[in-house]
Amino acid sequence: MDCSGCNKCTDVNCSIDTKCQQLDRSLMDQWGAISFPIYQTATFAHPGLGESTGYDYTRMQNPTRQQLESIVAYLENGKDAMAFSSGMAAIAAVMELFRPGDHFIVDSDLYGGSIRLFNEISKKNGLTYSSANLSSDDITPLINEKTRAIYLETPTNPMMNVTDLEKISKVAKENGLLLVVDNTFLSPYFQNPLDFGADIVVHSGTKFLGGHHDTIGGFLVVKDEELDEKLRFIYKTTGAGLSPFDSWLILRGIRTLAVRLERAQQNAMAIAKFLQTNEHVTKVIYPGLKEHPGYEIMKKQARGFGAMVTFEVDSVEFAHSILNNVQLIYFAESLGGTETLITYPVTQTHADVPKDVLAKNGINDRTLRLSVGIEGIADLICEFNRVFAIAEKEKK
Repeated sequence: MDCSGCNKCTDVNCSIDTKCQQLDRSLMDQWGAISFPIYQTATFAHPGLGESTGYDYTRMQNPTRQQLESIVAYLENGKDAMAFSSGMAAIAAVMELFRPGDHFIVDSDLYGGSIRLFNEISKKNGLTYSSANLSSDDITPLINEKTRAIYLETPTNPMMNVTDLEKISKVAKENGLLLVVDNTFLSPYFQNPLDFGADIVVHSGTKFLGGHHDTIGGFLVVKDEELDEKLRFIYKTTGAGLSPFDSWLILRGIRTLAVRLERAQQNAMAIAKFLQTNEHVTKVIYPGLKEHPGYEIMKKQARGFGAMVTFEVDSVEFAHSILNNVQLIYFAESLGGTETLITYPVTQTHADVPKDVLAKNGINDRTLRLSVGIEGIADLICEFNRVFAIAEKEKK
């Protein structure tokens, strides 16, 4: 790569690996701290009447949070990013763009917290929703004069459905709709939805961006200036901005995003192939497997397949035995950290989703979701062999 024109190594043509190591140098302090300082303050002093340092009150702006927002926008090839107190706070802010009566088309397979927000909060506020499998269904019959936006995840949580972003973006643009894409499962390291026509990208920063299960945060990333101004107004008015310390934790996490995800993806592929060999595993869903229906789409719009694997076993008793006996792997909600986690969607991430919706999406009490970490792959496979042996013994 020719770097002759890249005087500060913040050029958009830098590799994503290099981008993860950068700071917005226009925001660096006079001492040039490489670990950006935590400006743990609620307010800022003014030099004089009518004068400002550029910062007034942390609810509106803070140097540590601004540094993080600049880096996340840079990673997503966006104009601006807003850092929220959680991923759900970020999604809730998107909903504030709309008015009672406005209609959304949403993917039928979404994180349970998003479904809960739409069903219990947004509907109460007058928004309406239609759901469909956006990876396969024709959504044009769902579009009406009140439709304002399309909301999706790709891959979806937890069934790993892959939507063609260019295709869905074309439909959105032809009908004057906003396209909102939750990119949490892949992170900006593997996928940049704005490049394929998305208007707003959502992240749970708690997950791969933070990467260590030690903080909670969320992001919205945009390119359009008018949309940015609207979201910034909502952001400062509702007061859901990320704290300085949590901003610093995610800044630190981003530094290792590339190496964590490369290792986790390598492990995920190995585990997916291993699971396919077990007689008690009836289904393995990982977009890096060639038989996955979204494999070719992923190759087109992403730089990798991620670290999330969903699988199904042959009985609820077998599933429960796995959950009760894991040791190296943690039975816990969340994803995206260095440790491998196993999650039971029907009682954890999707506990509030109606049973008929779960069934339609293929989620049942035999479905398990893995967030694969960076442990030694031989140790992870040994762990599975151990818990499978226990489950088989209990089954007899």
